[in-house]
Amino acid sequence: MQDSWIRAARSVLEEEQIRMDEPMSAHTTFRIGGPADLFLEPRKEQVGPLLAALRKTDIPLMILGNGSDLLVGDKGIRGAVIHIGNEMDQIGINGEQIEAQAGAPLSRVARQAQRAGLSGMEALSGIPGSLGGAVMMNAGAYGSTMEDVIASVEVLTEGGEIRNYSLGEMHFSYRHSRIREEGSVVLSAVLRLKRGEAGEIDAVMTDLTRRRTLKQPLEMASAGSTFKRPQGYFAGKLIQDAGLRGYRVGQAQVSEKHCGFVVNRGGASAAEVRQLMADVQAKVKEKFGVDLEPEVRFVGEF
Repeated sequence: MQDSWIRAARSVLEEEQIRMDEPMSAHTTFRIGGPADLFLEPRKEQVGPLLAALRKTDIPLMILGNGSDLLVGDKGIRGAVIHIGNEMDQIGINGEQIEAQAGAPLSRVARQAQRAGLSGMEALSGIPGSLGGAVMMNAGAYGSTMEDVIASVEVLTEGGEIRNYSLGEMHFSYRHSRIREEGSVVLSAVLRLKRGEAGEIDAVMTDLTRRRTLKQPLEMASAGSTFKRPQGYFAGKLIQDAGLRGYRVGQAQVSEKHCGFVVNRGGASAAEVRQLMADVQAKVKEKFGVDLEPEVRFVGEF
């Protein structure tokens, strides 16, 4: 690790916001991943100055939210991980709108909406990610996506400019937004919801949680849906019909409860997960002629 990297971080952040050789297994829902050289947790107003300082060095940079769609390599991440998390999780309610910082967990945003009698977040409440990550990938569940509730998004562009994008400017599509295209960082978002009755909203959220618990392996570490849905198919059904329910490579396994999930049975390595995913892709391609595209992103050194 270069001294210039640490000096750049310290020029903006306080010591308690800087960690060295931080195990990424503690920051991904897969509970897998080697150490990051630098793990930095800025407040919202520090993100721009921090990135500007770091970019004056040769340090590789990665933005991390809740780590719910990542497989981090066993050798970890060289450079700096900028964690948009607990230091950026404020939520405010103004009428029928919620303004939340990018590090706020989507589940907490949804719960605060429910308590305020605001409807629209119910189907999204069980997605295990941060608001920023959900916006970036246009996360969705049960027929709803972030696109359905977004009014505007505040971003820091790669050039260091703070901009506000309207819904129409976000270029949302299936699991995609302009954030990924441009390398911007989500700072906050304004959500436009509708008035509802808090008890009825809670009942819907409770029912969806029950359905998720019955159908998805929420009791085990995973990165959520492992593959994107191929047009005209369901990834989990293809994997099941290929005879891969419960298929294992080491401690990585195709979930027996829902074949669309790869789970960590305890101590799985990134190499095992990657091999299992490759095996699944090959088998589904061989049997059905369908290419499964990972929804999980591979980052770091394997």
